[in-house]
Amino acid sequence: MLNLFITFRFIDALDILLVAALMYFLFKHIRGTVGMNIFFGVIAFYVIWLIVKASGMMLLSSILGQFIGIGALMIIILFKDEIRQFLIVLGNQYFFKRQHYKLEKLFNVKYTVATSSVTEIVNALFKMSETKTGALIVLSAGIEFDSFMETGVQIDAKVSSSLLESIFFKNSPLHDGAVFIIGNNIRAAKCILPTSKDKSLPAEYGMRHRSAIAMSNVTNALILVVSEETGTISYCQHGKIAKVNDPEKLSLIIHNKLRGSY
Repeated sequence: MLNLFITFRFIDALDILLVAALMYFLFKHIRGTVGMNIFFGVIAFYVIWLIVKASGMMLLSSILGQFIGIGALMIIILFKDEIRQFLIVLGNQYFFKRQHYKLEKLFNVKYTVATSSVTEIVNALFKMSETKTGALIVLSAGIEFDSFMETGVQIDAKVSSSLLESIFFKNSPLHDGAVFIIGNNIRAAKCILPTSKDKSLPAEYGMRHRSAIAMSNVTNALILVVSEETGTISYCQHGKIAKVNDPEKLSLIIHNKLRGSY
């Protein structure tokens, strides 16, 4: 007798949920980019192959199957930037986040950032805002971002308002790119950050803002931006960007972040 019932196991449900989660994660990270079109193109191609195979078209199925066979390599080539971003997120956002808490609990290691350092950063930002001096600063309490800092000029100097203003002065050789502040020290300047390709971002966002958003998507750092066009100060974390015009509010935001709230 023909069995009309399909056995559905717990492992099958888990399999479907994991695939759905993976698809959602991919969709979230390539939404608004050119990769989105490629993503739908790959899905459409795979669906067509399944239909052709089910219809019994052996020749066409065999030809399309050859492309499916090398599909993994094609996806790696087409999505190399997205795959790199995924690995950075996996490493920085999850692994190092957990390692940070492990170190604090096991060895009572705590990163402390002086109030004076926060004050110097805030003062520099609002002075640059008044003169419409563009700036891009990446802040972290303790996690190092060597792969990004290596693209710039190593400094390793104590945080000071005057030094930050000098770095971002428009005639300074270091004004392009980002400054990394780790703890109480300016570690590097003129660093190259990834840039968001999201087409849905407002047209008013320049390269600094797009870099801030992209950097906050792949790390847990707090990124501060001063617009060269308007002098507006913005802060960015977890892919979200917001304007701030109150020095006390900005100080509180920085304090909360640099206390270790990764």
